Amino acid sequence: MKNTPALTLHIPEPKYRPGDTPDFSDLKLSEAGAVRRPDIAVEPHEIHDLAFTLIRVLDDKSQAVGPWDPKLDIDTLKRGLRAMMLTRVYDDRMYRAQRQGKTSFYMKCLGEEAVAVAQAMALDRDDMCFPTYRQQGLLIARDYPLLDMMCQVYSNERDPLKGRQLPVMYSSKEFGFFSISGNLGTQFSQAVGWAMASAYKNGDRIAAAWIGDGSTAEGDFHHALTFAAVYRAPVLLNVVNNQWAISSYHGIAGGERSTFASRAIGYGIPGLRVDGNDFLAVYAATQWAADRARMNLGPTVLELYTYRAEGHSTSDDPTQYRPADEPGGWPLGDPVNRLTKHLVARGAWSEAEHKALTDELTEQVKAIGKEAEKYGTLGNSTLPSVKTMFEDVYKEVPWHLRKQRQELGV
Repeated sequence: MKNTPALTLHIPEPKYRPGDTPDFSDLKLSEAGAVRRPDIAVEPHEIHDLAFTLIRVLDDKSQAVGPWDPKLDIDTLKRGLRAMMLTRVYDDRMYRAQRQGKTSFYMKCLGEEAVAVAQAMALDRDDMCFPTYRQQGLLIARDYPLLDMMCQVYSNERDPLKGRQLPVMYSSKEFGFFSISGNLGTQFSQAVGWAMASAYKNGDRIAAAWIGDGSTAEGDFHHALTFAAVYRAPVLLNVVNNQWAISSYHGIAGGERSTFASRAIGYGIPGLRVDGNDFLAVYAATQWAADRARMNLGPTVLELYTYRAEGHSTSDDPTQYRPADEPGGWPLGDPVNRLTKHLVARGAWSEAEHKALTDELTEQVKAIGKEAEKYGTLGNSTLPSVKTMFEDVYKEVPWHLRKQRQELGV
C-alpha cells in the first residue's frame, strides 16, 4: 500500500460571504511612490518584479509622489475629474431607467471610472479601443454624445446601432470604440489583430483592449498574448481585476495563485500591476505602455487592480455572494474621491466647486435624458425601418439581399 494521503481537489472560495465581516488587511499593497519606473526600452525579463508590486502615485495625504507621477497640469486633472463624475451621473440615471422598465438591463462601472477615463486621456484620440462593457468612460472622455448613448440603451428610433446591439454594448468607429462583444475575451484577439494590421501598413495608431479578471481564463486571452508577443504588436492588453466575475471571485480564474499581470512573463511581455483607483497611476502606466508600443517595442499587459462596487448588472444582486458592506472596506478607496482630494490638496478645488459641478452634470444628464425619451424607450418606441436591416453590413449590397428587400417592398 502507498503511504500517501487521499487526493483532494482545491476549489477556490472567497474569504468572505454574506454575513461575514470583510477584512482586507492581508492585501499586499505597495506604498505610494515606492515602485520603480523603468525606461520604456527595458527588456521584459528585467522588470518581472513590476508584475507583483502595485504602481501607486497618490499617497495617504492625497499628494502625488514617486517616479510614476505623470506631472499633469490642473486643467487636465479637472477634465479627468469631470469625465469620471459625468460617467457616474450618467450611470445613475440609466440604472434608474432600467428599474423603471425603460430598458432591459444596464451595467454600471461604479468604482472603476478611473480605468476608462484616465486611459482614454493617456491614449491618442485616434487609437482604437476594444472595450468590454464597463468602459463607458472611454466614450464619455472622448466627448461621444450622451444622447446617442442613451438612445442606444433604449433601443429607440434614434439608436445609432439601429437595434443591432444589446443595451450598453456601444460602438463607434469615429470615436475609436470597437463594437463590444457579449462573448467574453474576444476583444483581446481582435485588438491584437488590428494592431498587427496597423503595424503591417506602417501606420501610427495603436490599439488597446480591456477584459475582466474572469475572462483571462478564456482561450482568447492566451491566443492574443501569443500573437502579440511573436509579432510585437503595438497593443495595450488591460485586465481589469475588479475582484468579481459576475458571482465568481477572481480566484476561479487563477487570481488566488498569482497576479494577472504575471501571466505576461511567460510570453516575454512586460506586465505592470497598477492601482486602478488612482487616476494618476493609471494615466502614467498607460502612457508608459503606449510610448513603448509607438516605439515598436511591442505589447504590455496592464492589470488594473480595482473593485466592482455595484452588482455585475441590473440582473445581479451582489449581497447574495459577498458581504453587503464589503465595497466600503476596499482599501484603495474611490477614484473620484481620491482625485478630488488631490485637487483640494493642490489648492485647485473646493467643496463648493465640487457641489456646483455635481449639480451641473446632474442637470445636463437629466435634460439629455428627457430628450432621449422623446424618441422612445423599451416597448414604447417607433422601431427603425425594416429596410435598415440591409444596411451597414456590406460595402456593396449583394444581389440576393437586394432581391429580398424588393420582395419586402422597402
